Amino acid sequence: MIKAFGYLRTSSATNVGPEKDSEKRQRSAIERWAAANGYKIVGWFYDANVKGAEPVHSRPGFAAMLATIASNGVRVVLVETANRFARDLIVQETGYSYLKELGITLIPVDAPDHFNEETPTSTLIRQILGAVSQFEKASLVAKLAGARRRIRREVGRCEGRKQAPEAARTMAKALHTKRHSLREIASRLAENGFLSPSGKAYGAESVKRMLR
Repeated sequence: MIKAFGYLRTSSATNVGPEKDSEKRQRSAIERWAAANGYKIVGWFYDANVKGAEPVHSRPGFAAMLATIASNGVRVVLVETANRFARDLIVQETGYSYLKELGITLIPVDAPDHFNEETPTSTLIRQILGAVSQFEKASLVAKLAGARRRIRREVGRCEGRKQAPEAARTMAKALHTKRHSLREIASRLAENGFLSPSGKAYGAESVKRMLR
């Protein structure tokens, strides 16, 4: 059976507590689908009294789940519905994309193909997010290059960071688990704005050091 985590969220404090049915309903729906489709729930994570528009990165339950995933190899997260994961469409898409980059599959059990479907709304949001992301990466690269040139003019040299940022190492390890080659990982890192101190894409040897 495929191991998975169950993720629960309740928006309002009035729906939190043993006498309320929100948590029970979500848990029951996830358990039924998992049992019928060959998944084994090995852990539950719950964000109580957390709004659906709250970014996933700032949710304590979600953060705890990611920390556990990083250490135990589980790569599937089951939620009752896409709205239960995040009600705001942009938060949905950014959260889904973030998990996908880490090699984690998100499945709303009421509509398992939800995040694989191409609707006009989802396509528009993904295009906008992609354009914004590309702009931010290009702006960052330009700012870093300008800063290096300025430092070289002032002090004659500019030492780059000797160690890749933690986010780059996390992404590299996630891609490595999906059997990407070192060069493919370097290319994906560059696409996401992670560059070597020289401003160029990491080489295969640098990626190998990240994976140690």
